[in-house]
Amino acid sequence: TEHPTCHGVSTDLSDYFLTRRQFLNRMGMGVGALSLANLLDPRDLIAAQSDANVATGPLTPRASHFAGKAKAVIHIFAQGAPSHVDTWDPKPSLTQMHGKSIPGGDIALGSPFKFSKYGQSGLEVSDLFAKTAAHADDLAVIRSMWTDIPAHEVATVFMNTGSLRIAKPSMGSWLVYGLGTENQNLPGFIALRGGGLPPGGSANYQAAFLPGVYQATSINTQAPTVPLMIQNIRNTYVGKSEQRRQLDMIHQLNELHAQNLQRDAALETRLESYEIAFRMQAESLDAFDINKESEATRAAFGIGAPGSRGSDQAKQLLIARRLIERGVRVVQVWHQGWDHHQDIQTRLTAKAGEIDQPLAALITDLKQRGLLDSTLVVWGGEFGRKPTRDRNGSPSPGRDHNAKAFSIVMAGGGVKGGTVHGATDEFGAASIVDKVHPHDLHATILRCMCLDHTKLTYRFNGRDFRLTDVAGNVIKPLLA
Repeated sequence: TEHPTCHGVSTDLSDYFLTRRQFLNRMGMGVGALSLANLLDPRDLIAAQSDANVATGPLTPRASHFAGKAKAVIHIFAQGAPSHVDTWDPKPSLTQMHGKSIPGGDIALGSPFKFSKYGQSGLEVSDLFAKTAAHADDLAVIRSMWTDIPAHEVATVFMNTGSLRIAKPSMGSWLVYGLGTENQNLPGFIALRGGGLPPGGSANYQAAFLPGVYQATSINTQAPTVPLMIQNIRNTYVGKSEQRRQLDMIHQLNELHAQNLQRDAALETRLESYEIAFRMQAESLDAFDINKESEATRAAFGIGAPGSRGSDQAKQLLIARRLIERGVRVVQVWHQGWDHHQDIQTRLTAKAGEIDQPLAALITDLKQRGLLDSTLVVWGGEFGRKPTRDRNGSPSPGRDHNAKAFSIVMAGGGVKGGTVHGATDEFGAASIVDKVHPHDLHATILRCMCLDHTKLTYRFNGRDFRLTDVAGNVIKPLLA
């Protein structure tokens, strides 16, 4: 038997894997097609075949529900629950009551940090974020967030997926499912983490019942070199042309299997991961190499000598900009360590110091490159902190968990800068004006990305699911 690639022999794999029923069916259909060809213009048949061969895939860019400028999201997750009353929600009454009992019987802990007004908008921001606050007129601060459960792992996954119980797709997965991505040589959704997994693990950026191609590619940015950061991409044994030939053969065999039997979601996901890994060889090493940025740019982000304070977070944000610049749809940046039950003055100062300069530099950089209007930047954690001393009795006080109030900061694509939405009570204990739930936040982020959260659905187990479940209202005052 001649090799399938030899001259004059069919290269269609299905010709070599036929059941008797398929053989009889193909013969019968073939005779019918010959008769039909005499009735139709052959040019129509050629055009139809050409249209069928147009390359499409699950990550191909798709039209949004609305017209708009926003094309990408950088979500900076401050995991551990930052204290809103020390950062973005000033409470003079709390400062006045410092050391005294407030409603509820606990002892008030006034913020040790000064708040100042910034920009033409007069946005009040803690001096902890003085550099970011220089962009006050580009920022929108939601001061009336609340969530369901003040437990880190549950609340973290909930903030990312909108689900407290069953495993559901992350917001990033929904965005890539709805919009695709603009660079087919890189994943549509990338999660940058500095070391280990966050509380809740990969459930925070999973695809769940969506096809696996929409889940995030998780990258440990603490690796000292780019090749160690992105492992198992380069094949040092087989050239690219041979790799391409092998992948094409695997795809053909899988398609034949699907036609004869049924599609296997796990197998489809595995093949897509192989395909993305192959394509990443062309761009991934370059995209993650911040040494290709100018010295001035690296210094603006706060990247200095290895191990210098803030260098890890700065590295992540600079990589995030490089990925967005190359067409990645969603980049999630993990910044852990915001759980301050004690010594909040020292620890919060250090933690905010890791993000303030890089975040300010990111906004400046996006603006200078004309990318801020098309890139939505979101910063925040899973819940807030109480306005009172933690009950652990530490001589250096901190704050306990608070699900009733916290703040989220947004900038860029589709957001009205210099805006404050909602309010907490006089001490910051609970949101009371224009309260915003995570479902509302998700609906608003999707709207900024020109998607209707009620229409972005996926049918699973006989039901149409969406990121916002059966809730969620767009926060219209935040929209530009």
